[in-house]
Amino acid sequence: MNNKLETISNLFEGNEIRSIWDAENEDYYFSVIDVIATLTESKNPNDYWYRLKTRMSAEEKSELSTKCRQLKLKSKDGKFRETDTLDTKGILRLIESVPSPKAEPFKLWLASLGSERIDEVFDPEIAVNRAIDYYRKKGYSDKWISERLNGILNRKKLTDTWKENGINGNYEYAMLTNEIYKGWSGMKASEYKAYKGLRKESLRDNMTDIEIALTNIGEIAARDIATSERPQGLKENMNVAKRGGKVANDARLSYEQETKKSAISNQNALGYQYIDEQQKIESDVYDGI
Repeated sequence: MNNKLETISNLFEGNEIRSIWDAENEDYYFSVIDVIATLTESKNPNDYWYRLKTRMSAEEKSELSTKCRQLKLKSKDGKFRETDTLDTKGILRLIESVPSPKAEPFKLWLASLGSERIDEVFDPEIAVNRAIDYYRKKGYSDKWISERLNGILNRKKLTDTWKENGINGNYEYAMLTNEIYKGWSGMKASEYKAYKGLRKESLRDNMTDIEIALTNIGEIAARDIATSERPQGLKENMNVAKRGGKVANDARLSYEQETKKSAISNQNALGYQYIDEQQKIESDVYDGI
């Protein structure tokens, strides 16, 4: 089974960048020392990291200090030692701060990504085409891609309805979505992803046909009820989300009764499996910069 992870580590081909998964925040934390060693080939990356921090502006120090954490990573001698780590955004910001010729290709790559996103603001079709190409490379059929894009549009209609009913922010959207998921699957989104062996990957991209159908039924029902009754605020909308989940659960029970098999699967579309199954990071935020 191929266990190559599609993370920032892939940018450093041939070099080990130690990382650890934070399930709560759904992000990776990468060893700062490993990244610096790769970019600079310094004989003493710890010393280089110390000197780099002294040269940073107050703004840069403040930005990285809020992201830097000391977490226990496995050293070459097999022992776990506390190591400075940064999340994905922090590592990309660090790369920009490293004055090394080997860092230039990464900086050009970041500039290219920024340019692409600006182009997409003026022509959103570019972003749609990029998504289609990405799904095709993943092996999804054009029929599946068409249905997936339509599902994204339906999801947007639901969040627009929630917004009209006084819901603001991704956190509240996630709470309502979890109520729909729990209503028919018994799991909130993060638990469902863990059941399927996923981390940052999209849950819906790894669902079976019936799982997608039940998700759509729950969300469409919640949207139509909310459009009709116009609940206001989180509490009232949570109740509607639960009712939408129940509609999907009724469909699930009918499906399972007729097919004699579960509608919920632990299958995913990944071509690899995660080896390190650590699900929780208990270390505190490190303010040592």
